Amino acid sequence: QVQLVESGGGSVQAGGSLRLSCAASIARISSRCMAWFRQVPGKEREGVATILNDGRTRSADSVKGRFTISRDNVKNTLNLQMDSLKPEDTGLYYCAAAVLFRCPGNWENWSEYNYWGQGTQVTVSS
Repeated sequence: QVQLVESGGGSVQAGGSLRLSCAASIARISSRCMAWFRQVPGKEREGVATILNDGRTRSADSVKGRFTISRDNVKNTLNLQMDSLKPEDTGLYYCAAAVLFRCPGNWENWSEYNYWGQGTQVTVSS
């Protein structure tokens, strides 16, 4: 059974840092496109950053230069280092994975991912 389990969320003041991790019980994450999304009540799930199956990364303009996505193929984890956090980064953060060898045509489209975690809450206060 595929499982993605996020951890590392919490409450932090603006300017602070958090590191999110996603433990994946899914085969060959090195060959999958994976991503972090976030959502706040009343809004659509928003793509934060992705790592492609060739290792390239993409991120949303709103987090460029502040967030870094990475993957540990040995530990089978997906990570998101978040620095210089802002109140607008507050949300429920989800880990997502696509099927093996097939990456989304649009990485920011949440409906193109097949596996999801339950989410971890990030709250940034001003």
